[in-house]
Amino acid sequence: DSCPSVYVVMRDEGTDDPLNMLLLTASPYEGQDYADNGEDIVEKVPMPEGLVAWVRDFALTHHEHEAFVKRRRDHERVDLKQDGKGDARIRQTSDVYRAPNRGLV
Repeated sequence: DSCPSVYVVMRDEGTDDPLNMLLLTASPYEGQDYADNGEDIVEKVPMPEGLVAWVRDFALTHHEHEAFVKRRRDHERVDLKQDGKGDARIRQTSDVYRAPNRGLV
């Protein structure tokens, strides 16, 4: 679907009023964030021609191209250092959030 669209985010506040409009955005990523929370209703609506022209002009005026730079990994082993905190997903026999002993390095 290549039709320019806006995303209307609505929320049911639990009152007698119909849905309250929370946000109107042209960003599909922002619309998706609201759709993922499960509390809001997000509807995709075709963008009016005047708004298409305004968004195009805005993007042409303010866009700054950024060259892609691939992130390089450092090869430091971060798993070798004990910081006194455990993984909450792993059952431990003792309190993993206790203050470390003085004798430990």
